[in-house]
Amino acid sequence: MKFMKLGSRPDTFYTNEAVRSVSSEVTSDLIVQVKGSRYLLHKFPLLSKCLRLQRICSESPETLQHQIVQLPDFPGGTEAFELCAKFCYGITITFSAYNIVAARCAAEYLQMTEDVEKGNLVYKLEVFFNSCILHGWRDSIVTLHTTKAFPLWSEDLRITSRCIEAIASKASTHPFKVSLSHSHSRRVRDDVSCNGVEGQRQRPAAKGWWAVDIAELGIDLYWRTMIAIKSDGKIPSNLIGEALQIYASRWLPNISRRIKANREPAGSNSDSDSASEVTSKSRLLLESIVSLLPSEKGAVSCSFLLKLLKAANILNVSSSSKMELARRVALQVEEARVGDLLIPSLSSSSNTLYDVDIVLIILEQFMLQGQSPPTSPPRSKLGTERRRRSRSAENIDFKLQESRRSSSASHSSKLKVAKIVDGYLRQIAKDINLPLSKFIAVAETIPDFSRLDHDELYKAIDIYLKAHPDLNKSERKKLCRVLDCKKLSVEACMHAAQNEKLPLRVVVQVLFFEQARAATTGGRVTDLPSNIKALLASHNIDPSKPPRALSTTTSIPGDDQWSTVSGLRSPKSRISTLRMKLAEDDDLDENDMNPDGMGRPSKFKGFCALPTGPKKMFSRLLSTNRNATEKS
Repeated sequence: MKFMKLGSRPDTFYTNEAVRSVSSEVTSDLIVQVKGSRYLLHKFPLLSKCLRLQRICSESPETLQHQIVQLPDFPGGTEAFELCAKFCYGITITFSAYNIVAARCAAEYLQMTEDVEKGNLVYKLEVFFNSCILHGWRDSIVTLHTTKAFPLWSEDLRITSRCIEAIASKASTHPFKVSLSHSHSRRVRDDVSCNGVEGQRQRPAAKGWWAVDIAELGIDLYWRTMIAIKSDGKIPSNLIGEALQIYASRWLPNISRRIKANREPAGSNSDSDSASEVTSKSRLLLESIVSLLPSEKGAVSCSFLLKLLKAANILNVSSSSKMELARRVALQVEEARVGDLLIPSLSSSSNTLYDVDIVLIILEQFMLQGQSPPTSPPRSKLGTERRRRSRSAENIDFKLQESRRSSSASHSSKLKVAKIVDGYLRQIAKDINLPLSKFIAVAETIPDFSRLDHDELYKAIDIYLKAHPDLNKSERKKLCRVLDCKKLSVEACMHAAQNEKLPLRVVVQVLFFEQARAATTGGRVTDLPSNIKALLASHNIDPSKPPRALSTTTSIPGDDQWSTVSGLRSPKSRISTLRMKLAEDDDLDENDMNPDGMGRPSKFKGFCALPTGPKKMFSRLLSTNRNATEKS
């Protein structure tokens, strides 16, 4: 640290019966009272340098003994006054970044300016401040930190603003060119005199070398400093983000544990007031950090944003700050981990373990960002466009390709988010207080094409069914509507076919597709529990036997529906029976209406509306069975 020494006389101040005096052959004639402390001093050395004391003494009547001066609002207290008094007596005193603010405010209060005497204390402190303090990195930070004890005085004397400007300018400079007294990785304390003699320093070359040092500041000074650094425009947004993460980890550790302790019954009103004050300060700190977040995507990690969102939920920050965090998380939610999305719910109106509503907002914001891939122009116009191609058209085509690439990236992000959402569903499904509507809402935020398979979604549904055994038949059917049995793997189908908690309708759907798989591979379907076997047997379905060859008594054109085959229409056909059971099950749900009075679309109709690929598959299957019959 840099320092400045003034005066040459030894320190002769002493205390006698709670009164501070100075050893002198001359009798004292002045008593100064500073915040409860009494000083027995001499008029001549003090009045010759302090204009304020001159005016006070001239306005008060003279007495035969001591003249009393009271300074109840003296800035810096007794320590700062004693520095000024010792300067008047010529006693050796030392100034550094730790006491220069208090001394400067005290000297200003006493009006120790050049108007009274040349080379007075205000002048010397300003020279030291401008030439030494502001040139040192650590000195500037320490000085800025001490201004919080004298906010008004520091603002009026421009100490705060000059320190912030110095710090902001140095933050964008290579550390080798900055006068460092210590860095964020090494705390090296140097005593450096104002004449420039300094010890060797270890100077880090990291780009964000300044972040840990300024993290020592309180939130008000830190906010102003970061605003100055950002407005300078020389610091990349990712380094701004790293600095904010360092500051948050410094001042917002173990928020959940601390607030939980604060929410426990307080022993007294003072304890309650203290807890409320801690929460209020943490809330202000968090909202300030949110306001400092860089606007660029990726400047801070998604994990850090979600941690801030968790803290925001615990501290009950403003809704605008929550929405801003949710919007920023949505920009990069594909980077999130399932554990990061498990935000604890502290709402008095909900008993759920996790705040599902804020996750729904994040997912909705994410889906709003996705843009459908641009379509190519009609083929009939391609020839004309090629003949009329110019350089500007080529530029437009290049932009089109770039847009397609960005749309492709958006699609890949949705695939990643779909996996994250399914993992999230598996976690929240364990919550016995989670409403069915919220589980379904989360599952449906992701479009169907984003899920390449439904295995993880099926696992989440299975967990929800186990955690909520009281669901009625209608609710279980509603839950399983989000599941696409065609996208289940063989292993998932095997599990689902034996899952007693699933509605029979879903089991039949699973068996239908497993029958189709078995018909093409010559395999057999999964063994079922006895109760499900009994239900299927009541509909003349025997899943223990391998599927028989499909009947070919009717010749059909290749493009006709496979359902027109007489063998599939026959009640004796197992596949036909499965389809009939699905139709009957749909008929039972006809009275299950939406709130707006509109009936839900039949799953069976959508189920039977197979695309061209499956139709051709069954046509080839019929052809194979026909050849096998002829050979036999």
